[in-house]
Amino acid sequence: MAAYWITNIEVTDAESYGKYAKLAGPAIESFGGKFLVRGGKHKQLEGRDRARNVLVEFPDIATAEACYNSPAYQEALSYARNASIRDLVLVEGV
Repeated sequence: MAAYWITNIEVTDAESYGKYAKLAGPAIESFGGKFLVRGGKHKQLEGRDRARNVLVEFPDIATAEACYNSPAYQEALSYARNASIRDLVLVEGV
């Protein structure tokens, strides 16, 4: 069953966040992650608004979690931690 990363992001340091993006994409794709939404136009209907929204599909929840915990993704994430305010949730599909 597919699983999804849903991330809402406010970038506070574009240069550092760019380093994250450069490393995160290949790390995610190496686990079969497929970007379905990556920024783009949005309209906030409820809750807090963050300018960047990302939706990634993985083959299953175990693979998505393994990707998040992988050394390659954690290296990428080290650039995002001080360059953004983020919420990331992992959700199993139906």
